[in-house]
Amino acid sequence: MRIVVADCSVNYAGRLSAHLPRAKRVLMLKNDGSILVHSDGGSYKPLNWMSPPCSHTDLELTDDQVAAGIVEAWQVTQKKTADQLVVSIFEVFHDYAQDLGIDPGLVKDGVEAHLQELLAEQIDLVGDGHTLVRREYMTAIGPVDILARDASGTAIAIEIKRRGEIDGVEQLTRYLELMNRDPLLAPVTGVFAAQEIKPQARTLAEDRGIRCLVLDYDAMRGMEDKNTLF
Repeated sequence: MRIVVADCSVNYAGRLSAHLPRAKRVLMLKNDGSILVHSDGGSYKPLNWMSPPCSHTDLELTDDQVAAGIVEAWQVTQKKTADQLVVSIFEVFHDYAQDLGIDPGLVKDGVEAHLQELLAEQIDLVGDGHTLVRREYMTAIGPVDILARDASGTAIAIEIKRRGEIDGVEQLTRYLELMNRDPLLAPVTGVFAAQEIKPQARTLAEDRGIRCLVLDYDAMRGMEDKNTLF
């Protein structure tokens, strides 16, 4: 893991184009090839990123770039899509690298982990004709609880909580934004599943096109089926 705090601008080119004007930002470069660009706001969501597999190249500066005050330029290229993210650095304030080793992954509490296991076994609760792809589908920013496909083959990312609140919807939104950049998965829709979903979380989820699934833990363990999909 390499963390760089720098005065920089960022340009993204590919299926969409985006520009971040010059400002102080945190650049996170991971060992899997991904890069995330963060500001001092907006919670955990990066301003821009490139998911793996990627290649990283230090560009040779042009005379115009040098005259503009740029001291480094990085080009990160997505190997599957050829999308490119170019970071132009004007000043580096901090540059630190640390080998984090192998991460054991997210350890969920008993009830939430069991809900995930049960829903994977009863994936038809999400909808008729749905099939399980896998549990703990890994993305560059963490594992999605369940990846499934509906009867038409459309990918569905399912995030499971005991209590569904706004931060859980934001987490799923972040996964969906990243997964929909992958041409092998897109389009990906979302399902927010929980034993209880707060009204504000439901409103936010529905506004973002995410379905809400209320889970009855006892029913899923063999009692009367009370699961309700809205």
